[in-house]
Amino acid sequence: MSFGYLSLGFGTVGPVATLGRGVFMGGYNQNTMRYITIDTTGNSTDFGDLLFAAKDLASGGASDGTRGLAAGDLRTTSNIDVIQYITLATTGDATDFGNLNPGRSVAAAASNGTRGVFGGGNIANGTRVNNIDYVAIATTGNATDFGNLTQARNILAVVSNASRAVWGGGYTGSARSNVMDYVTVDTTGDASDFGDLTAGRSGLQGIYGGGRGVFVGGYISSTTNVMDYITIASAGNATDFGDMIASAQAMGGVQNVTRGVTNRDGTMEYITFATTGNASDFGDASGSSDGQGGVGDYFGE
Repeated sequence: MSFGYLSLGFGTVGPVATLGRGVFMGGYNQNTMRYITIDTTGNSTDFGDLLFAAKDLASGGASDGTRGLAAGDLRTTSNIDVIQYITLATTGDATDFGNLNPGRSVAAAASNGTRGVFGGGNIANGTRVNNIDYVAIATTGNATDFGNLTQARNILAVVSNASRAVWGGGYTGSARSNVMDYVTVDTTGDASDFGDLTAGRSGLQGIYGGGRGVFVGGYISSTTNVMDYITIASAGNATDFGDMIASAQAMGGVQNVTRGVTNRDGTMEYITFATTGNASDFGDASGSSDGQGGVGDYFGE
């Protein structure tokens, strides 16, 4: 069992015990969900099905420890604005939650344990946007405008704790971005500059725990195995963390307070947040592909 911390808008209260469960969602034309227990290496198990076959869900994940959200879809489908949710402790199919504002694909989603925030992405005509919107995770309904990122981009990543969400990387339409920008999740408003990644890239994944956020893999001029990290509470440039086993982009990612796990095409790797170094093999997630979402019952400290 691991622990998250509950934020009620006036500081951090907790800890809150969790199952340490991570769920990988969707992928290329798939509606499947598979879950792991993050503390224990091994293969994934079937969780249930999404409402529809989904690719390019928002990377990262929004969770309050009970519910986990998936949002958006490939921009050529009619489901681009759909938010759906699961109850993390109970396997089963997803349920409709509400709609993004605006509807878009390949955004990046984070949570402070109360709110879920969605930043960046592509709207239906393929235009990259800087929009941030949010929901109260415990209450179904449509997303509300939060503010704007400092830079419009898609295929970006996000890391968060009980206070801040930090977006990193992405594609602007002309360049792979090294930008990191952040918001305080309890208060609406535009994002502020945080610092720079060690390498501008898109298609990366964000995982976070123990106060650290790690940006994993992505695409520079080719697919990369780069991992770099930040201390979420302190703005500044990212620092090298280590290397993935294999270069990858368009991954799903889940985490608990000590360990982060990524999954692409059924190959799962993990890192230990407190100790920089290279990733290790976690197990297999049969039937998985690229373009996944990922969410767990841990939402940061």
